Amino acid sequence: MARNLVRFDPFNGLDALRRDLFDDGVFRSLRDKLPTTDVYIEDDKALIIEAHLGNFEENDITVNVDRGALVIQAERHEKEEDKNKKYVIRESSSSFYRSIALPDQADEGKISANFEKGVLKVTVPLAEAPSPKKIAIGTKAE
Repeated sequence: MARNLVRFDPFNGLDALRRDLFDDGVFRSLRDKLPTTDVYIEDDKALIIEAHLGNFEENDITVNVDRGALVIQAERHEKEEDKNKKYVIRESSSSFYRSIALPDQADEGKISANFEKGVLKVTVPLAEAPSPKKIAIGTKAE
């Protein structure tokens, strides 16, 4: 009588579970609604931060530089009063916060930001890094 041995893998079903929950299932709609932030360097001349804030208006957003970090905050409050319903006030709020460390060569005085079609784009110009200085090596006799 031949026996087939099968190695037990306790993590075998985890990948399928992750796919079911995050890629196709319950959390996909939640993930699609959360704001995303892209941070990249453009032509070695500027650091670009793009925050996708579709649920916010321009007056809900603040951008600050605090101790070498760019801080983006957005906060929205909604209040609804309906005298025909049993509750007195219906409130909801949402917020967004990101703090991004700025590189040493960031020119904080020239940072600009604009908000268009739900995307906040912050441009941080980068100062040109000083080139290395060559040091001449002398002999002991000199």
